[in-house]
Amino acid sequence: SGERVANLSIATSEQWRDKASGERKEKTEWHRVVIFNDNIVKVAENYLKKGSTVYIEGSLQTRKYEQNGVEKYTTEIVLQKFRGELTMLGGRSDSAGGGASRGGDDDYSSGFSTGGANKPSGPKESYDLNDDIPF
Repeated sequence: SGERVANLSIATSEQWRDKASGERKEKTEWHRVVIFNDNIVKVAENYLKKGSTVYIEGSLQTRKYEQNGVEKYTTEIVLQKFRGELTMLGGRSDSAGGGASRGGDDDYSSGFSTGGANKPSGPKESYDLNDDIPF
């Protein structure tokens, strides 16, 4: 079977109180995550759900792709085969279980393809957790 890949989006939020109005403010940003490490893909498949709190460690990579004849760029957090970390945070009510997986420290790379597709290409089985994202 081909290599498995997980694609998901995570949100980071910050909250503060506006000094002038006293109003509580919040800013949320969405980040694309691509996981090539099979053990971390298994943790994502088995334990992650919408609203899970996680710690992600990977490398930031920007790649170019074409959509409807227009060149676009996307920046992703990439967890390679032998590097990267996904740790479940919060209690069991926050996520259906627990789990942590960390890539090894071996100095290998996984040949990330930047071909013109919006998702990694090749004979890979892809698991996409973005179906729950409201946009």
